[in-house]
Amino acid sequence: MSAQWDPSGTIPVLEAHAFDVARLEQYLADTVPDAVDGIRVQQFKGGQSNPTYLLETRSGRYVLRRKPPGALLPSAHAVDREFRLIRALQGSAVPVPKPICYCADESIVGTPFYLMEYVDGRIFWSADLPGLTPEERHEAYREMNRVIAAIHAIDPESVGLGDFGRPERYVERQIDRWTRQYRASETGRIEAMEQLIDWLPRHVPAEEPCRITHGDYRIDNLIFDAHEIRIRAVIDWELATLGNALSDFAYNCMPWRLPHAIRKGLAGIDVDALGIPQESDYVAWYCERVGRDSIPAFDFYIAFNLFRLASILQGVAARALAGNASSTRAVEAGQLARPVAELGWEQASLIH
Repeated sequence: MSAQWDPSGTIPVLEAHAFDVARLEQYLADTVPDAVDGIRVQQFKGGQSNPTYLLETRSGRYVLRRKPPGALLPSAHAVDREFRLIRALQGSAVPVPKPICYCADESIVGTPFYLMEYVDGRIFWSADLPGLTPEERHEAYREMNRVIAAIHAIDPESVGLGDFGRPERYVERQIDRWTRQYRASETGRIEAMEQLIDWLPRHVPAEEPCRITHGDYRIDNLIFDAHEIRIRAVIDWELATLGNALSDFAYNCMPWRLPHAIRKGLAGIDVDALGIPQESDYVAWYCERVGRDSIPAFDFYIAFNLFRLASILQGVAARALAGNASSTRAVEAGQLARPVAELGWEQASLIH
């Protein structure tokens, strides 16, 4: 994506994502009366999936997150699951926004939605963390590592999420799911995806204990405190489920394998000069936190996650063509599906 575009902040609500604010006010007057006092609605610029809005009232600020309008891929955009998860994690070691209400009634804003508190702070949109000192970058990566380990340390049963997903054969089912999602949004043949669709099911590692997985844990889905290097909230839980924590962690490590031109990755950048840890150090921190010696199938999980990311980006491309993508940069993001798939196949080709 072009360096000139700043994904932070809000814009006027896109025409494709507009809704009747008076209807929303009427609904909230009955369910969350404190939130209703002359609502002003803006849309957040960042994100490619579920449209997300800032609601400003005299009593405070709130965030509304909804399914996008139009035809959607099966099982995608599950805002009900997001709401259930952040509610379950309240009071845990994982910081999340406070959930307020969920509404399945499509007559209110056109699609199901949920409301949560607005968490003030900083979002870093690039893995190289411009604007921070080397010491601050090091601490930010330490903090990101700490919180993903905290997510994976939670026993799903202990927070009422024992039925949040199927615990068995997670990776196989994910390969099947993202293959189907890719096929449903395919706009042209990507040879690397065909290779990965054939190769991945034949090289799945042994089962791992079932844990809560975020599914999209990366630096720009974390809200840091405005003044210190501390995560105040983990956001965008749309892809969360129960599954393989090592696969989830490998996704978090993908910036080290992606060039800066693709999702502002770290490959080819002098991370030592920036104060950012090497991938091997970051992996070692995680292993120490979760009590492991190593992650033997780490490279497989990287290849799998590049395949998964390519499928997600292909879905963004399809939504852009359909005119219901959440971000104004969706076309540009969708064009990354091919190079990400090619990186995934290149990674898989190195595994013997």
